Formats: sequence, structure tokens, C-alpha cells
Amino acid sequence: MDLKETPGAFHNNNVADVEIRYQETVTAVELQLQTSCKTLPAIWSDLHEISEKICRTSTNSKEQVAEHSGTEVKTNDKPKKISTDDFKKLLELAYPERRRLTAAMSFLIVSSAVTMSAPFFLGKVIDTVYTNSSADFSASLTSLCIMLAGVFLCGGAANAARIYLIQISGEQIVRNLRASLFSSILRQEVGFFDKTRTGELINRLSSDTGRVGSVLTDNMSDGLRAVAQAGAGVSMMFYVSPSLATFVLMIVPPMAGLAVIYGRYVRSISKQTQDALAQATQLAEERISNLRTVRAFGKELTEVQAYSEKVDDVFKLAKKEAVLTSGFYGVTGLSGNMIILSVLYKGGLLMGGEHMTVGELSAFLMYAFWVGISIAEGLVLRPEQLKGALEFHNVSFAYPTRKDVPIFRNLNLSLPAGSVIAVVGSSGSGKSTLVSLLLRLYDPDSGMVTVDGHDIRDLNAYWLRSHIGTVSQEPVLFSCSIAENIAYGAIDPSQVTSEDIVRAAQIANAHDFINGFPKGFDTVVGEKGVLLSENEFLVQEALERLMQERTVLVIAHRLSTIQNADAVAVLDQQHIVECGRHAQLLTNQNGLFRKLMEKQAFLNADQKLALAK
Repeated sequence: MDLKETPGAFHNNNVADVEIRYQETVTAVELQLQTSCKTLPAIWSDLHEISEKICRTSTNSKEQVAEHSGTEVKTNDKPKKISTDDFKKLLELAYPERRRLTAAMSFLIVSSAVTMSAPFFLGKVIDTVYTNSSADFSASLTSLCIMLAGVFLCGGAANAARIYLIQISGEQIVRNLRASLFSSILRQEVGFFDKTRTGELINRLSSDTGRVGSVLTDNMSDGLRAVAQAGAGVSMMFYVSPSLATFVLMIVPPMAGLAVIYGRYVRSISKQTQDALAQATQLAEERISNLRTVRAFGKELTEVQAYSEKVDDVFKLAKKEAVLTSGFYGVTGLSGNMIILSVLYKGGLLMGGEHMTVGELSAFLMYAFWVGISIAEGLVLRPEQLKGALEFHNVSFAYPTRKDVPIFRNLNLSLPAGSVIAVVGSSGSGKSTLVSLLLRLYDPDSGMVTVDGHDIRDLNAYWLRSHIGTVSQEPVLFSCSIAENIAYGAIDPSQVTSEDIVRAAQIANAHDFINGFPKGFDTVVGEKGVLLSENEFLVQEALERLMQERTVLVIAHRLSTIQNADAVAVLDQQHIVECGRHAQLLTNQNGLFRKLMEKQAFLNADQKLALAK
């Protein structure tokens, strides 16, 4: 007889011992984070508040460059600043990783110093080329280049060490925070779970903890690096030539300030243009959808006049925006070139008076450019930095024509980068509205939709949509050739080659049946693609293949899509009421997902029988 398996004193003591050791382990983690004295509501509030402030500070503090114009949106959510208490809490979370972070900051100083020394040494190389005699030229140049190569090697090693330590520290902080939060969740009273939705709990564990870890490591590191390089660059400019540095600082900040003010005004006009276009589009959509009513009352001319007035408003604003935007680009381009010309002129005068060498002038120009780049790195979101993590954060929304009928109220949904999330719900629950908000066809009344923590309202809407692939349940084709329809989805269809079109068709499993037409890719399809059969529309296999390594939000209508998704989110009553794997949600006999599945017509007899069991 195995006493460990048999109920009794020995068995009970072993179970109690395991529970005690588990509790001690959990408590140790919490003590390490200095959060064991807090109840979950306190931890929950702190984490949620800090996370929200981090996200809002990062998105609202950025002055986007000109190509991101037209994205300013006034919302009811005011930007929140991270307070001193919040900063102390962040430092408490980072304290266990203080050694790694200190070492990373040391490597940051080394790598930044190496980076900022490059223009100085390159200036010395130029002076060596211009001033040394032919006899000394080779030896001096060789020694300088060898020394410079050694410096660059040290800088590369320091930068690699910095990135490694930062990433390891970030993952460890997130791991500790998640473990502490999860253990606190499990110890709460049942009443807490009655008031808190499961989707919100999962969102805190996955999204908010990751965001806090990121600001403590990646954001802090990048921010310090940008500040250090900008400060070092300005210092080196004064070291190389104090008079020229003073001259530059007298003309650049005022011009930059004027550019920022002018850019904000351009964005406000662009926002008005977008709003006017949305109103015109909404009017057209409503009238076309209710065309029978319009014709029954003989209101065609009235509606044409109303729509014409709307598009006239759009045209007037767009024309004003075009004038301002062209002026902005022209003035900023001219001012930038004039600044460079002024620096070259002033530097040339200093060289003529033998107060400066050609190498020093070259180094000065490189430092000036480097300062600009370092500042831009802290202000501009570059597309290649995006990984594709999506989040609907406390989103509330009602359509402009039905403000009294809210679609969402404080909805939360997190899509980790590279995941496939299937959204299900009854008709009218708001599934398609999620996609409309993601594409910025509408903006939330409150809350925000983010990509990698950045509010999409701070991104150019055209750029955002061009980086999102959209596949509707019934694809609409234009009355033109198949090739033109395929090229339509490209950012610039005029640059798409025949090879690109053929490759896209092959990926979509459409190449063979397209070649079956007499004219192949030149075949003209009818209105809404009526010349293509229903079966040829279904390219589900190709879509599932293309979904790999992409962040995918699916409005699920097929059982296979739901089964293969990483998670299923169930929409009901303006919220996400359930979220989890397909099989997991089916085990909940009283869950909404199971009830929806039992009603679905796409289930075969065996699947319905399995559900009945």
C-alpha cells in the first residue's frame, strides 16, 4: 500500500506540506517585488493606472513628422502624466534587476561614447589626408584607421551587451510581475470574480504586465540613449567650434518651434477634412442602403444635392489642407537647406581665418546631423518597429447616428503579436464594429485601440490601413480584369508587375482556375464578380496559410476557423464575456459560447451529438 496515495494522516500531512511550500514560494516572489502587503485591488489599480499612463504618455507626447499629419483627434480622455508615486512603483519593480540594469546603463554609456566619437576621428582622418606630406601620409592614416577600428569594435561589443542585458532584465521583471499578480488573483474571494470579467483579468496578465516591463527596459534604454547622444553631440559641437555651435543654436530652435506650431495647425485642418469625409460617406451609405425608400418618395434630386453639399465641404477643406501641406513641405525643406548653407558659409569664413580646419568642419556637420537623428529617434514611431500586438483598451463606442445605442462599453481585448483571435457573438453584438475601429473608419468615443502600445489615432490613417490586410466574407470585385482586381490591394498598384500578380494568385490558390479562363488574368469580371463561381471564391486554405506569423482578428463563421484559433473571444452585452481556447469554452455548460455553438448550422450531426453529450 502506498501511504502517499491513500487518504489518511500521512497523506494529509504530505498535502499540507506541499501547500505550505507552495505558499512560501509564492510569498517569496511577492516579497521580492515588495507587493505582498497589498491586496489585489491595490495591485490591480496600480498596474492598470500605471499601464494606462505609460501608453497615453508615449502616444500623446510624440510630435509626429509631416507624413503622419492628419491624425490629431480630440477625445474625452486627457493625457495622463506619470506621477512621482508611479515612478517609485516602477523603480520598485525594477529593483531586483538593479545589477543587470546598472551594467546595461554602463554599456550604454560606452556605446554612446563610441558612437559620438566617430565624427571626431573621421574629422582627424580628413585633416590627415589634407595636411600631411606624402611621406607621413600612409603611416598616419594607417594608425588612425586601426585605432578607429578598435574603438568601433569596443562600441559594437558594448551595444550587444546592453541589448542582451536589457532584454533579459525586461523578461525577468515581467515574469515576476505576472507570477505575483496571478497568485494574488487566485487568493481572491469569489465575489471579486463576479465583479471582474475574465477577459479583463487575462488582459492585465498579458498586456499590461508586458507594457510595464517594456517601459522599465526598452523604452528607458532607448530614451536614455537618445538623450545621451543628443547631449554628447551638442557638447562635441561646442568642443569643435564654440562660435559655430552658438550660431547654429541661435537659428535652429526658433525655426523648429515654428515648424511644430505650423504642423499642429495642418493636422487640425486634416482632422476636419476626415470628419467631413466621414459625414459624406455615411450619408451615401445610408441612402444607397435604403434606395427603395428614396425612390418611393422621389427624393433622388434632394439626396444628390445633399451629398453634393457634403463633398463640396470636403473639397474646400482638402484644398485648404493641400495649400497648407505644400507650404509646410516647401518651407521646412527650404529652411533645412538654408540652415546647412548658413553653417557651410559660417564654417567657410572660420576656415578662411584659420580658426577651423576642413576636418573640424566635417566633424561639426556630422555631429549636427547626429543630434537631429537622436532627437528624431525619441519622437517618431518607425513602421519597422511594429510587431503587430493589438489591444482594445477600455473602448466605448456608439455610431454617430445612434448615440443612444452603445455598441461597446469599456471593452477590453488583447491580441498578442502573431496570434489568431476569433471573435464570435450573436447578430448585432458588434463583431464587425471591432474591425471598423481597427481600420479607423470610426474612432472610439472613449478608450483607445493600440498597435504595440501606440494609439492608432496618432498614426496616419492611410499608412495604418495600407499595413492591414482585410478579407471580407464575400469579397467584392470591381468590373475590370482579374489582374487589376488583384493589384488593387497593393499600396501602389501602378508599381505591381505581372510576376507579382501571378505570385499572389498562386499563394491564394487561384492561379489554376484563373488560367482556365480564355483570357486568363485579362478576363473581365462582372459586377461584384458574378462571372466567378461560388466555389472559386473560397480560398480558405490559402488564407489559413497566410495567417501564419501574422496578428489576425477573425470574425468567425466557420468551425475550422474557431478550432484553429489561438483564442476565441465571445462578444455579448457590449463586452467580451468569455475568452479562451475552443475546447476550453465548450466545457462550460452554461457559457454563451457553448450556446452559440449549439445553434450554429455549420455543425454536422456528429459534432452536434458530441455537444449534446
